[in-house]
Amino acid sequence: MKTDIQIYNTLSRQKEKFVPVEKDKVGIYVCGPTVYNHSHIGHGKSYVSFDVIVRFLRFIGYKVLYVQNITDVGHLTDNADEGDDKIEKEARKDRVNPMEIVEVFMRSYFEDMDRLGVERPNISPRATGHIIEQIELIKALISKGFAYESKGNVYFNVNKFKEYGKLSGRKVEDLMSGTREEVRTDKKNPADFALWKKAEAGHIMRWPSPWGEGFPGWHVECSAMSMKYLGSTFDIHGGGIDNQFPHHECEIAQSEAATGKPFVRYWMHNNMVTSNGMKMSKSAGNFVKLKDAFKKFDPVVLRFFILQSHYRSPLDFSDEAVSGAGKGLERLTNVVRELKKHGGENDLQPDFDNLPEEPVDLKRYYGEWLAAMSDDFNTPLAIASLFEMLKDVNSVLASETLLPADVLKLLYSFIRALAGDVLGIIPGDVRAATDDTIQDDLINLFIKLRSDARTNRDFAFADMIRTELLSMGISIEDKKDGTSFRITR
Repeated sequence: MKTDIQIYNTLSRQKEKFVPVEKDKVGIYVCGPTVYNHSHIGHGKSYVSFDVIVRFLRFIGYKVLYVQNITDVGHLTDNADEGDDKIEKEARKDRVNPMEIVEVFMRSYFEDMDRLGVERPNISPRATGHIIEQIELIKALISKGFAYESKGNVYFNVNKFKEYGKLSGRKVEDLMSGTREEVRTDKKNPADFALWKKAEAGHIMRWPSPWGEGFPGWHVECSAMSMKYLGSTFDIHGGGIDNQFPHHECEIAQSEAATGKPFVRYWMHNNMVTSNGMKMSKSAGNFVKLKDAFKKFDPVVLRFFILQSHYRSPLDFSDEAVSGAGKGLERLTNVVRELKKHGGENDLQPDFDNLPEEPVDLKRYYGEWLAAMSDDFNTPLAIASLFEMLKDVNSVLASETLLPADVLKLLYSFIRALAGDVLGIIPGDVRAATDDTIQDDLINLFIKLRSDARTNRDFAFADMIRTELLSMGISIEDKKDGTSFRITR
């Protein structure tokens, strides 16, 4: 089922035909979270986007090795060479060991991604588990003249790597202008970045090295881990647009300086999440954690909302926009319910090379969907093609013509493959449309209205809903993990 794919390569600033290093295989590395707090909507956009990219590559026949790291040391608060380690800062605040912070928020991260339907990476390496590899990479850079030790710190000399800035378009001389040399007197150049940091007194996370006790810089971690599992040159490196500089720029410099080979063939960057046109941030007060968003919206609705925007486009988050996405997703869910009701549910795998044109032109719609996904993973256009198809499916289901079982099964499996297996936007518990499921859905709707009323402190309305449901023989019970109901008559 192989098809030509065009990927926008940040390095070349244009779309390029995708040609992997090794035929039929793809190696992809995506910068994972720094686990010092709960995940937010921005994480959701990034990892849902790359999840679909990986799913699609597998769908068309590639064997994908997906590596996504966990940063559990070395990411400083100013994202460069100054400030506190983000994790150690949280640990001091809570008076716990930094690894306790890591474990809590790493589990929280995977929990949130699971709820969003993000499939786990093949490998999730932790920076603290690869200190030896990082030290060896730094030693190689020193031996080749690209790095130097100074007062227990080790820095990469950007003047030694002539292509520094090729990803971001920034020039070394521009980076140096306006920077005071005395800010970091142990550097040869203000733009040089840290590979190894000396651990000052009281710093908890520290390891022995040839340069004294210390800890690795943020940038060197990803180079060491990605090349360990994917090789000196691999296919795709992904991450947020805010990581393009300095993080990814530094990765390229230190990796290519060490190996003498191209580091990554295709650089992919997802855009940021905004709120009313403003970048989300804690300081702006518009920062939304995924756990808070899940209290308002079904995770699959959030996933659908994210995929309605191209990964390279900004995503403007608001309750109204997500609610609108939920209404759109319900159209897809209703069709799946109807197909189940008519006996369409099955484990059939469609033959995408021989799709019919009647009673629904699946050949045409698959062609449109495939073209959209092959054009830099254009999920908004792919979703639009599916929703056009849903109109035809609804028309066929509403007609008086009795469809053969094999046609119903094909329609169901077609939608399940494209919308479910690749895009991940079909809820896993969609049931056939029956009187019982409609009843349950209505009860759950009233439970949600009651929950919203309680959140808004409208306790009189919340109590009224509970009383009315009880008079109908429906008992509701509030628990730590949510509200459940039981029919008592």
